[in-house]
Amino acid sequence: MSLLIRGIRELVTNDPAWGGGPLGLVADAAVVVEDGVFAWVGPAGQAPPADAVVDVGGAAAIPGFVDSHSHLVFAGDRVEEFTARMSSAPYRPGGIRSTVARTRAASDAELAGRAAGLVAEMTRSGTTTVEIKSGYGLTVGDEARACAIAGRLTDEVTFLGAHVAPPEYADDRDAYVDLVTGPMLQACAPHARWIDVFCEIGAFDAEQSLAVLKAGGQAGLGGRLHAAQLGPSAVIRPAIELGVASIDHCTFLSGRDVADLADSGTVATLLPGAEFCTRQPYPDARRLLDAGVTVALATDCNPGTSYTTSMPFCLALAVRELGMTPAEALWAATAGGAAALRRQDVGRVRVAARADLVVLDAPSHAHLMYRPGVDLVSHVYVKGSLKWSRSVK
Repeated sequence: MSLLIRGIRELVTNDPAWGGGPLGLVADAAVVVEDGVFAWVGPAGQAPPADAVVDVGGAAAIPGFVDSHSHLVFAGDRVEEFTARMSSAPYRPGGIRSTVARTRAASDAELAGRAAGLVAEMTRSGTTTVEIKSGYGLTVGDEARACAIAGRLTDEVTFLGAHVAPPEYADDRDAYVDLVTGPMLQACAPHARWIDVFCEIGAFDAEQSLAVLKAGGQAGLGGRLHAAQLGPSAVIRPAIELGVASIDHCTFLSGRDVADLADSGTVATLLPGAEFCTRQPYPDARRLLDAGVTVALATDCNPGTSYTTSMPFCLALAVRELGMTPAEALWAATAGGAAALRRQDVGRVRVAARADLVVLDAPSHAHLMYRPGVDLVSHVYVKGSLKWSRSVK
């Protein structure tokens, strides 16, 4: 059955063939969806007939957001840490390890319910594709169950056993890396598409991080990397040479790092929610974009340093704090996220792409950033079917 969605005052396609810059804006537009994909895209006056028709009454429509970095399989929260950071009071955060303890103690049903609830929040904010990492179990069994739970919610599952060394390996990180690259990888690889590692002081050094990425590649997993969040990193160029799809955070990049990213197929994924919640310096998106780096935006949803599921909030931060234009931010949160996941079927509105469409209660995409904090998402279509509507509870 085909569906014609018309009455779109401004359609963001991310197809530059339509003009209007990289967003490929089409005025007075319509789309036809059939069998889960876009069958036709263009001016409403040229739309072919369809079996059913929906008129959105002059609203803007955009591709579904592609959130390429999240940590949703966990138990508990860390609100005390956040409160301490915001009040500038001395504190001793339990950090990732406190979430690990709670996650290990939680049942599968508790973890699955929390993760599903967060994905539902994302959907209401316009996210139609999400990557979910493990990383709060840090044992073979707990990491495997986290990947399995994530796999019920998305095809984009990342094994992040190398998040930090758990307490039982605090004095021997090399031994923990051996566990991650051996039995843990073997248990998690069947449930995952990607492997990731947190390369920072207090987590894993460049040599350990590259060992994790190489082992994942040998197991058939694509590479992703947390790096340069807290300080400069020696891992950027060798990770690019390994072919990682995305390097995430990217706050403390050298000029050479930026040039290497620009000359590569690796995406720089920026996570402004983390800087908002930690009062760390924001990354310089303007520097990256001007150098020709492909930039993505993602929520980094996690209980410790970015407990938000809202891509519109991250877009507003990107425009206000990262030096991005509204058009650049929206592209980064849709087509950029797709590039970070090496996907061609999402993040764009074009024929044969997956029919993920977000209708806004606004006449233009720029209102997402012009009206920060206001819920402007009115309808969310996933694979051509209405997944969520503000008017349908």
